[in-house]
Amino acid sequence: MLVSQILKEKDIEGVLTVAPGTSVSEAAQILSERRIGALIIAEDGASPLGIITERDIVRELGKRGGGCLGDAVDDLMTREIISCVPGDRALRVLQLMTEGRFRHMPVMDGDKLIGMVSIGDVVKGRLQELAAQNESLKAMIMGY
Repeated sequence: MLVSQILKEKDIEGVLTVAPGTSVSEAAQILSERRIGALIIAEDGASPLGIITERDIVRELGKRGGGCLGDAVDDLMTREIISCVPGDRALRVLQLMTEGRFRHMPVMDGDKLIGMVSIGDVVKGRLQELAAQNESLKAMIMGY
């Protein structure tokens, strides 16, 4: 399955972004309200400067306590974003996420942000792909 197919199956439109300078507290509130695990930091909503995840926030809370909530997302975000493109296969994305130990990946079309996939999205897509292959093999063996 391709990343483009995974994006089509998602219910949400676009990717939630926040501007640089947004407080970590505000980012955490958005993550909680929207029940998502990551936000892209972008001035224009299309050109990512970084990504902040619930793990980033929890890690900093564990180190410094609640004082980090007043910091800007810029201070905690990951600046070196690993992304994928719509034509990437789910298996490749899953491998990158597993090796990098992260759960969210922006989808880019050139320099423009067009989506975000989570490890759950990718696993679901991969399972659908494997189920379809299984059914095809059964049909070939059974002769239908």
